[in-house]
Amino acid sequence: MAQEVNELQKGRVSVVTPVYNGESYLSGMLDSVLAQTYPDIEMILVDDGSADGTIKAAEEYREKFAARGYGYRIVAAEHKNASGAINAGLPHVTGEYLIWPDSDDILEPESVAKRVEYLRKHPEYQCVRSLSYYFDQETGALLDTADEQTGDLNREELFWDILELRTFVCCGCYMLKSADFFAVYPERRIPEYDVGQNFQMLLPFMYGHRCPTIREKLYGVAVRRGSHSRRKLTQAQEEKKYADYEMLMDDIAEICGIEDEESKKRLLCWKARRRYRISLKYRRGRETLEALRTLRGCGGFRLGEALKEVVWAYFVSGWVEEKIYPLYRRIVHRRCR
Repeated sequence: MAQEVNELQKGRVSVVTPVYNGESYLSGMLDSVLAQTYPDIEMILVDDGSADGTIKAAEEYREKFAARGYGYRIVAAEHKNASGAINAGLPHVTGEYLIWPDSDDILEPESVAKRVEYLRKHPEYQCVRSLSYYFDQETGALLDTADEQTGDLNREELFWDILELRTFVCCGCYMLKSADFFAVYPERRIPEYDVGQNFQMLLPFMYGHRCPTIREKLYGVAVRRGSHSRRKLTQAQEEKKYADYEMLMDDIAEICGIEDEESKKRLLCWKARRRYRISLKYRRGRETLEALRTLRGCGGFRLGEALKEVVWAYFVSGWVEEKIYPLYRRIVHRRCR
């Protein structure tokens, strides 16, 4: 598979988009690709085993893409998850540049052209990103709120900023040079976990490459009720998600070749902070204290700050009302007798 990297077509942009049960909204993304001002695009749409009419809706676009002069491929895959769908699409990539927008989002008409233009003018970079905006998918109305931090837009070394959520991982904002991406993944396969695909796509790449930011909102993020990223998780699902992220980060650390003690300590701190949050949420005192102990050891919390956060969090969760207040009443009652 690594041999295909030598067959990348100069100037072409590959758009790899996974979709699952997207019959009702897929047209928005496909229409936005067709509206691009850039002349050489191939659309690789991967159906992740949809149970609705997604394939039929996608087939209706074949003639439109042919008339536009763009490549168009529909890959029918077994239902797994977003990262599995991405893996089904990566072997078909022939573009010099790679983007992977979500199936319910939209690209502004000059989104592709402006990012390619930037990389051509700045050959010292192997990737670039733009800003995004949010809109209500049902009404089209622009929204003021955002799911992610923008962060310091002057920063170009983004590995830790992305991992620690100080900046955005919004998938359609990033454009990578395909040859450099496949140097990271020569078999054209990213780690498959049921936690999306963006950490896998971005973090190993950002560990070795700087990424500047175009200060324009070239990508629209749809806020859609019932979307996979916004659905409410059960406790078991949320705990599995946390565990999967930890295993994923172990894979990514190995891919990046992270060996220095400072970075390993920082990853340990990242894991402990997540364990602290999930154990606190579900009121598991022993796990919470173990996570805090780890955080204190790796410098993630000073003890005083940790205790204040524990008291605040337990108070909000009702733990104080359920546990501490009854105990307080019993003590007061005994002293007053």
